[in-house]
Amino acid sequence: MKKFLMAAAGGTIAGVIATTQIAAPLLAQEAAKTENVYEQLDLFGDIFERIRAQYVEEVDSGALIEAAIDGMLTSLDPHSSYLSPKDAEKMREQTRGEFGGLGIEVTQEDGFVKVVSPIDGTPADEAGIEAGDFITHVNGESLLGLVLDEAVELMRGPVGSEIVVTVVREGEQEPFDVSIIRDTIELTVVRSRTEGDSVVLRLSTFNDQTYPKMAEQLAEKVEAAGGMENINGFVIDLRNNPGGLLTQAIKVSDAFLNEGEIVSTRGREAADGDRFNATIGDLAEGKPIVVLINGGSASASEIVAGALQDHRRAIVIGTKSFGKGSVQTVMPLRSEGAMRLTTARYYTPSGRSIQSLGVSPDIIVAQPSRVEDADEEEAASSRFTRSEADLRGSLNNDSLTEDEIEQIMQDREKAEAAAELRIEDYQLAYAIDILKGLSALGPQE
Repeated sequence: MKKFLMAAAGGTIAGVIATTQIAAPLLAQEAAKTENVYEQLDLFGDIFERIRAQYVEEVDSGALIEAAIDGMLTSLDPHSSYLSPKDAEKMREQTRGEFGGLGIEVTQEDGFVKVVSPIDGTPADEAGIEAGDFITHVNGESLLGLVLDEAVELMRGPVGSEIVVTVVREGEQEPFDVSIIRDTIELTVVRSRTEGDSVVLRLSTFNDQTYPKMAEQLAEKVEAAGGMENINGFVIDLRNNPGGLLTQAIKVSDAFLNEGEIVSTRGREAADGDRFNATIGDLAEGKPIVVLINGGSASASEIVAGALQDHRRAIVIGTKSFGKGSVQTVMPLRSEGAMRLTTARYYTPSGRSIQSLGVSPDIIVAQPSRVEDADEEEAASSRFTRSEADLRGSLNNDSLTEDEIEQIMQDREKAEAAAELRIEDYQLAYAIDILKGLSALGPQE
């Protein structure tokens, strides 16, 4: 018993010594880190006071502190930033669907402003700005060295005023200037149309209006076609859609899924993660879906494309998407300002992160340049073609009724209309051809 007590006491003493030897250095390290933080804050205070007292011109203290805060946030990643009260209000306007400006979603790369995508029907879109363009100058003033918010501020101005941006574009040997007239941007978040037996849903952004407008227009197009039995499938066009609200991306994905995970988010701590699952109900009633993406499809667009692709609910075609796989949380601050902070990464149902990689299409289809398309069409139309019916004395087809011949002619007209669409929008025409092919195969048993 005595030996046992001695052993137990020895174990206790050893445990205390081990705990002390491990815990003490950790506590010392933590104390050193805290002390270093306070030293850095003291350094900030010293610099702030010297600027106020000795800078060549009198400075606004509030502006200095805002600049310091913004610099701290923008040093983290391209999507974290400080929003002044004015900027915070503009952001709220944008999520509601109406705001002033040029109509482009931008990020920063290599010190310059890079266009993620122009927004449909906006001044930038109509002026020919394209996804992937770099804006290097605004009205002759270089953007190099400016943080993103400062560069964006240079592009703002009164509605109706002119701005000249200098653009560097891949494939162009020299930079070129583009003149744009600023306007109030009223987003048409969803446009829809029927091409043959296919319904095309064009989503230009993800704000509060996206899901309800999409559901409304989908129902209208199906009703106009005489019911779902007359629809061969749907094209969801997400090209040049810069993203927006995560909640809307989840709702749009859920609209075409009956079950399974839509997206998951993972933060710094395991407890910060979240998963979002689909609920029963498919607006397309199981009809085939093709999703169109390109290099201007980002964020929420990539969530939708990735979810439908992983669940094999849609065929994704086009070109690789932008690759923004992070989640930003907007946190209100004092004086009506806000902080946009990257708080998580998101993952598609299969567990893949698209950060910097983008969503890869199932079928890669590039959009040919319009000049080349026009040349090809001109060459095709100039070629003389003949068929059996053109031959003198050819036999008539007397095995078909007039109604059957009429149906053949209608089908031919539809095919010719689809061929004309290839000149206007080759990627969309390709998507509709896929739906036609799937429809021709009939239902799978």
